[in-house]
Amino acid sequence: MPAFDQIPRLTLAHLPTPLEQAPRLSAQLGIDLLIKRDDCTGLAGGGNKARKLEYLLADAKRLGADTLVTIGGLQSNHARQTAAAAARFGFACELVLQDVAGTPTADYASNGNMLFNHLLGANIHQLALTDDCQQYAATLMTALQRQGKQPYLIPIGGSNAIGSLGYVRCALELAEQLRQLNTVPQQIVVATGSAGTQAGLLAGLMLAGLDIPVLGITVSRPAVQQQQLVLQLLQQVLPLIGLDPDQAQGKVDANGDYYGAGYGIMTPATVNALQQTARAEGILLDPVYTGKAMAGVMDLCQRGIIDQGSRQLFVHTGGSPALAGYASVL
Repeated sequence: MPAFDQIPRLTLAHLPTPLEQAPRLSAQLGIDLLIKRDDCTGLAGGGNKARKLEYLLADAKRLGADTLVTIGGLQSNHARQTAAAAARFGFACELVLQDVAGTPTADYASNGNMLFNHLLGANIHQLALTDDCQQYAATLMTALQRQGKQPYLIPIGGSNAIGSLGYVRCALELAEQLRQLNTVPQQIVVATGSAGTQAGLLAGLMLAGLDIPVLGITVSRPAVQQQQLVLQLLQQVLPLIGLDPDQAQGKVDANGDYYGAGYGIMTPATVNALQQTARAEGILLDPVYTGKAMAGVMDLCQRGIIDQGSRQLFVHTGGSPALAGYASVL
């Protein structure tokens, strides 16, 4: 098994991303808030998927792939960054994108990330609500192979064990930044959906020897389901970095109180979190992931579940290009 630094990766992201204090928002919430700016990774609007794609594209290159195929919602940040990564390294890109129930009817299918996808030259397969996107992608993979191409399927969100290595690296980067600041937060908070970001962070913190709780604010499912999803992925990641998968037990925490009616569907609290963060710090969150996660932080502070005066670290996973797809709601 290679040492972590020897695992193949391609360079896509602008790293390290900043770790910033948020003094005005801290004062409003009554906590000491740090924000890890993974919206600043630099790849076609930035976001957390750039870190995952560094490892996934290295694997695709190792296998001789010439075409990247991935799946997501119409406003998928992962799809947008996959299209950008494909362009950077000369892969063809096939995006299987599905409509999402409850999202805006204006702008959602043509603006934001969808506009970026077209600019980046991806071939978009737009699916209806009732279509089976996994089956469609499997059929597409077969069709591409019959055409003599070498397709590489990247899972939703880039969240398999290989993709999660990007957030192992992020945790190690974060550990060094915290060391330089001579501080340790009481908790790290991150939006959690396809699970790779949270699982990777947890694995990386274990590798760094830091016992910092990571609270995932779920964006699409109840807490119990999300905890199981993250746990299963964490158990797959740990052996890749030379750690015992049994260490995953008891490490995963998730809160499912803030995702509202479902994935991609805005809540009033999300709108408030977007506005308050923008107006306090000049930082743009996104309507699907970080807006809901920050809404959770704000409510937990108000209810006293997050201790007043405590140091909290919020991981900004990006996604602001999707805001244009939600213009009619915002």
